[in-house]
Amino acid sequence: MSKKPFVPSEAKLPELTFKALFLGLLMAIILGAANAYLGLKAGMTVSATFPAAVIAMALLRIWKGSVLEENITRTTAAVGEALVAGAIFTLPAFFMSGAWVDLKGVHFWEATFIILIGGVVGVLFVILLRRPLIEEGNLPFPESVACAEIVKAGQKGQKQAKYVFSSMGFASFLELLKNGSGFQIFKDTISKFFNFPLVKGKEISGGIFLTSPVLSSALIGVGYIIGFEWAAISFAGGILTWLVFVPIFYFMQGTSTSNPEDLCILIWKEEVRPIAVGAMLVGAFYTLYKMRSSLIEGFKRSFEDMKKRKSLKEEKGRLSKDLPIFWIILGVLLMVIPMFFLYTHFVKNIGWGLLSTIIMIITAFIFSAVGGYLVGLIGGSNQPISGLALTALIISSLIMLSAGLKGIPGIIAVLATAAVVCCASSMAGDMIQDLKVGQIIGGTPWKMELVVIISVIVVSFTLIIPIRWLHYGTPGGLGGQNLPAPQAGLMAFMGKGIMGGEMPWAYILIGIGLGIALILLKAPSPMLIAVGMYLPFSSTFAIFIGGILQYITKKIALKRKYSGEEMVEVENKGTLIASGFVAGEAIIGVLLALIVVLKIELPKIYSIFGLKEPSGLLGILVFLIIGWILIKIPLRPFAKDIK
Repeated sequence: MSKKPFVPSEAKLPELTFKALFLGLLMAIILGAANAYLGLKAGMTVSATFPAAVIAMALLRIWKGSVLEENITRTTAAVGEALVAGAIFTLPAFFMSGAWVDLKGVHFWEATFIILIGGVVGVLFVILLRRPLIEEGNLPFPESVACAEIVKAGQKGQKQAKYVFSSMGFASFLELLKNGSGFQIFKDTISKFFNFPLVKGKEISGGIFLTSPVLSSALIGVGYIIGFEWAAISFAGGILTWLVFVPIFYFMQGTSTSNPEDLCILIWKEEVRPIAVGAMLVGAFYTLYKMRSSLIEGFKRSFEDMKKRKSLKEEKGRLSKDLPIFWIILGVLLMVIPMFFLYTHFVKNIGWGLLSTIIMIITAFIFSAVGGYLVGLIGGSNQPISGLALTALIISSLIMLSAGLKGIPGIIAVLATAAVVCCASSMAGDMIQDLKVGQIIGGTPWKMELVVIISVIVVSFTLIIPIRWLHYGTPGGLGGQNLPAPQAGLMAFMGKGIMGGEMPWAYILIGIGLGIALILLKAPSPMLIAVGMYLPFSSTFAIFIGGILQYITKKIALKRKYSGEEMVEVENKGTLIASGFVAGEAIIGVLLALIVVLKIELPKIYSIFGLKEPSGLLGILVFLIIGWILIKIPLRPFAKDIK
């Protein structure tokens, strides 16, 4: 690939304009809210880089925007997904651990400043490493290259935005018809308990509780995007939980019950989930262990690059200008000072507040550098954000525990450290990936860095709002069956267990043993299997359905002997449609949660037709429609999509 930028350095095109920045900020807020819903529901987010690039091209073309304005809009918009990933993997842990009683008042502002400080610090740290990692490094940046190719292809006339917008509309309409807070007409799941044959000498027969895949275009879209292999691995965790562990524990109860479904759910929450946490812990460290060479290199480069940057000669070209080093250092200091006061507020002690701040700034810098380096190697979608945050949590827990800090103040302090590190490493990865796209396109680094900081500030003050809506407007709230938030649950579990002395070690040790067994069996991803165990079976089942649809689409394309260009087009169209499904359902899900908070009740269509409950049969029809869309449309002849 040529290193010559798409837009030369000497070119004079509009770049940092009001319309580009405003549109990017609006998209950042929307994509942030959508990914908050998805992350809390499924334990994962979908990269906003690609849909943001396509939407930016479509909308700015209406206002005759330049490719550099599109780059600014995409860069600004991608902040929403990156920042929300850092937030939802950690912030719900404050509530789930009992450290916070709600998400109102002072806790709202505490969460906001944690997101703000972590996001800005991550961006500032990675700016220091832009030249060594991007201009002088030999990292492949796979997702940056792919995104840049989409942008360049868009300048040649390909019309791809229609797939995102049309699928968003379909998913939004579907969510209105199946969400219990909307105009519900059909169920999103069907479940039933099946009794086993009676065992001789036993008073109970045991049984199994089965649930259909949840009718969620977002989760099906996630499965389509991550592909069959990863969807199957996640589903394997669900099978372990609901077809193995829950039936075993149910049978061991030794007594009959009139509500076997409720008992199975209780077993899953109180007995199997702690096992999943133990397996997740092993999986997280094993993931980091497998990346040990890259991590060690990242640690080395983070310090070497700081020294190297001082000796670099400043170039005069537009494509080599960063924000001034003075303002970067000043920005870090401006973030550290309020963080010190916030930590002191948490622990009610200046000494412990200072210790927490020192741990935060060191770990945030290290993991921002490592996160940026890993994105250059494997792409932002594969960055182990929660693993890095968990490592920071354990390090800070052990240090603070040895210093005598424990109980609720200790839990809050270690969770706040992990939250800042999680937001910082997530934003560092997003920033370095966007800067690489900018290098290929020909964007000006300092302008991209400035709009990202602005976007972080804006999104930080809006992100908690949809999270709060979802918590108060969804049955069970954060940590419940509808919003399980698995990564935050793990953070809460570890922080509360270590600092509060409440670890159910028996189940944890079983989970650790399971995790080790999976590693010895060379399971593809023990961490993802454990996450599948933690999630509701209906969720992992829906993700698996999406993976199957992607597999079928790919097989049909291969059977038809599509060319390499056509195969890429099939993959791109499918990804854009699936991304639209995710965004459409998520946006309506957040809005319906707001309606519940406002105590507005929408009429139910099923009751208008005289039905006693929503229809389950109609849901089967909708599954078939979703399958048709995700298979048929991507396989349409390549030539029809070029005008």
